[in-house]
Amino acid sequence: MQVQMKRHRQSAGFSLIEIMVVLVIMGLLISILAPNVLGRADEARVQKVFADFSAIETSLRMYRLDNYDYPTSEQGLSALIERPRMEPVPANWKSDGYLESLPVDPWGREYLYLSPGQQGAVDIFTYGADGVRGGEGQNSDYGNWQQQENL
Repeated sequence: MQVQMKRHRQSAGFSLIEIMVVLVIMGLLISILAPNVLGRADEARVQKVFADFSAIETSLRMYRLDNYDYPTSEQGLSALIERPRMEPVPANWKSDGYLESLPVDPWGREYLYLSPGQQGAVDIFTYGADGVRGGEGQNSDYGNWQQQENL
C-alpha cells in the first residue's frame, strides 16, 4: 500500500521544466500570431471608415433628392438626423430623418464634413487615430474621395 502512495505522489502534477516548456511554446506562438491579428484590427478600422462613408453618402443623396441640395458645412451631418434650423432650411425634410444616428469613426470621433467639398460635391473625412491632419499608418487621414483599394 505504501508503494502505491509513493507512486501516486511522484506522478501527481507537472514538473517545473514541463511548465517552462509550455510557456516558451505559448510565447513563441503569441509572438508569431500577434502581429497578424493586430494588423487585421487596423484593416478592419479602415474598412469601417469606408462603410460609414458609403452609408453617409447614400443618406446625403436622399437628402439632396428631397431638398435639391446637400446640407451646408454649417448645418453639418447632423442635418441627416434632425431638421436644420439655420438657412437654408430644407423644405422637404423627411420626418424621420435620413439616418437613425450618426456613425463615429473607429477612434470615437465624429466624421468631418464639407459642402461644397474641396475634392467633390461633398467631403466626408476623418483624421485617423491621432485626430490630427496628416500621418501614416493608423494615423492616416481618410476621405470619401479616396479609393479603399489604393490604401
